[in-house]
Amino acid sequence: MKTENRILLAALGSLALAACNQAEEVPPLGTAQQMMAQEVQPTAEIFWNAVGSKSELVDNEPVFTEWQPEGDAEWGDVRAAAVRLGELGEILQTPAYSEGRGDDWIAYSQGLVQAAAQAEQAAAARDPEAVFEVGGTIYAVCSACHRMYPPEQLPEGVTVDDIAQPRPNEDMTLGEYVEETDAE
Repeated sequence: MKTENRILLAALGSLALAACNQAEEVPPLGTAQQMMAQEVQPTAEIFWNAVGSKSELVDNEPVFTEWQPEGDAEWGDVRAAAVRLGELGEILQTPAYSEGRGDDWIAYSQGLVQAAAQAEQAAAARDPEAVFEVGGTIYAVCSACHRMYPPEQLPEGVTVDDIAQPRPNEDMTLGEYVEETDAE
């Protein structure tokens, strides 16, 4: 009997030690909210702002301005932003960010990875129209995700570094969430 108890205690002790060694995965880039504010948003803005146009009145005369990257360095920056967005989409799929969220989280993260691959191709081709178009796709993926997983409203004086990771209602499907937010 004593030998069986020792074996049982040794096995339980080993399991307890193994459980201690399997700590929760720590988010590598802060909370999801922090990652969005400090990594995803600025990187997406590099891509989004690379190509565009505006119309304005200057001395009561309409002036139309278009811009796009010029030269290897600027196109390289746009391509690097696209690559980084893909990497961030991959990171969003890790348990550190996906655990406790619904299957939609993974789908949106994969959507970001796929759109980023298209963005990289457009930048590599130096195609301003394609960059503009895929920028819209990236925006659509981000907007859809934010509808399901809305960013927290920050009280005055609170920064992204001060808040906890947001948790959406896991019992609600994307369609139910959209209907609820549209009704508000």
